[in-house]
Amino acid sequence: MTVANLRRRVARFVAARDWGQYHEPKNLSMSIAIEAAELMEHFQWLDPDRASQALRDDDKLVAVADELADVLIYSLSLANVLDIDVSAAILGKLDRNEHRFPVRSWRGRARGVEE
Repeated sequence: MTVANLRRRVARFVAARDWGQYHEPKNLSMSIAIEAAELMEHFQWLDPDRASQALRDDDKLVAVADELADVLIYSLSLANVLDIDVSAAILGKLDRNEHRFPVRSWRGRARGVEE
């Protein structure tokens, strides 16, 4: 399954329900944020060990996967509305990040080496 195929599948889903009338960039970007918050709720108040342990539970992992899918579905819907080639956008951003975050300065660090 390609990203383009996923975009088309999401577009068909939205069109079949006549939801396009609600799919304005503002609404979709807000929906992405809301679904991302629902994803974060699964980890809220858990230290890293407890979070990792929780994800060993199949039901919890399915719930997290569902929230991640919601984020991605709304993201693809926004890409459809804005006619953004998601693959090109990701590759372009990765290229820019290669220059912003060179390996020699950033490998294993949350912050770059002081220069």
